[in-house]
Amino acid sequence: MAITASMVKELREMTGAGMMDCKKALNETNGNMDEAVEFLRKNGEAKAVKKAGRIAAEGIVMADVADDKKAAIVEVNSETDFVAKNDEFKEFVANVVKQALETSSADMDAFLAESWVADSSQTVKDALVAKIARIGENLNIRRFEKLESDGCIVSYIHGGGRIGVLVDADTDVVNDEVKKCLRNVAMQIAAMTPKYVSRDEVSQDYLDKEKEILLAQAKQENPNKPENIIEKMIIGRLNKELKEVCLLDQVYVQDGDLTVGKYVEKVAKENGANLSIKRFIRFETGEGIEKKKEDFAAEVAAQMAGN
Repeated sequence: MAITASMVKELREMTGAGMMDCKKALNETNGNMDEAVEFLRKNGEAKAVKKAGRIAAEGIVMADVADDKKAAIVEVNSETDFVAKNDEFKEFVANVVKQALETSSADMDAFLAESWVADSSQTVKDALVAKIARIGENLNIRRFEKLESDGCIVSYIHGGGRIGVLVDADTDVVNDEVKKCLRNVAMQIAAMTPKYVSRDEVSQDYLDKEKEILLAQAKQENPNKPENIIEKMIIGRLNKELKEVCLLDQVYVQDGDLTVGKYVEKVAKENGANLSIKRFIRFETGEGIEKKKEDFAAEVAAQMAGN
């Protein structure tokens, strides 16, 4: 039976095994899909199949910066914190960062289809599937971002990879003091979770929505107050909120007398630099992923019952 590309693709999607392994399995089984799946399982190539549905919400964020001008940040998930601390897993994530640093892909599907940086005979997806089979947990390259700058990029990793931050600044001076400043800003972002660099980035849609929410709250709390007073209350509350979500308006955590914006201005003046924060990226491991609640007593009971 002739083995077609669509058959190889279907088997690969079913098992997560490599393309050449799928082609071999189909040849060995004369194109029988069920037998090909069994062939891959017997040969250890489809160990990832049963693991693919399990929730991977642990893991680490890792970043890499080249010559202050180019950077990448990735989040790779595992099922357990134990694996996230494993040296083999960390080495794999380090290679994923190297891949991201050089990638031209704009989305994850294209990224996974690229030739693997550590072994050009594999794709990134092949390497991921092989690592799942070896480690024995579901793993997921969840996201990546890449930055290139004419100024300076710094990275900061917090909590052994729980949070990662890249900060890109426009600057005509790149020295140790400027880099220290940007690293301090990255630490601020890790701790205080801003959404925007400055108020200039805040959309009118966001402002309108927040005003609507604040108006409803104010009317509920103060049903007898006149509209003009409530309007002033809303403006005050909105300004307070913007100081929390806009990085440059936040109180600088290492000096409560300064905002982050004023701190950056201070360092710029001291170093004769034209320095401004252009953008930032903040990844937190597992954010937005619903974690599975383990019931270990039930799990042990099920195993004892032979399930």
